Amino acid sequence: MDTILHLLSRGIDELLGRFSGPLNFRLFVMPTVVTILAIRADLRDAREGMPASLGAFLRNPIERQRLLRSAIKDIGKVFLVAIVLDTTYQLWVLKSFHLGQLLIVAIVCAIVPYVLVRGPITRLGRLVYRQWSTPNKASVSGVATNTPVRK
Repeated sequence: MDTILHLLSRGIDELLGRFSGPLNFRLFVMPTVVTILAIRADLRDAREGMPASLGAFLRNPIERQRLLRSAIKDIGKVFLVAIVLDTTYQLWVLKSFHLGQLLIVAIVCAIVPYVLVRGPITRLGRLVYRQWSTPNKASVSGVATNTPVRK
């Protein structure tokens, strides 16, 4: 039992040490890049009238495949970079390799931000695109306005 507690304690200390150790910039840069990619994908979905990602992923098998392909395309390279950078960190600083810690860091840096951002931005984008695509009442009634109608 003491061995398990020691391993857990050491693992948590090593995970938390990543915030102050070398290469700590990756813990901020990668989630930022993934968030930008998620926002881009969300706005594309909103523009095309696609459903929100989590609901469609859970309910519609066809959308599930499309969303999975989109997610892999968007975060695949960033996920690989997260794996390479954390492997470098582990070998350089810890002088060992821990697969569990590697997966935790890569998932938290690359996948979690993508999943958290994906749905709300689609809903917000849909509202914006809906307002841009509906003509205002003055231009429909024949009264000229200075505001262009966007479609």
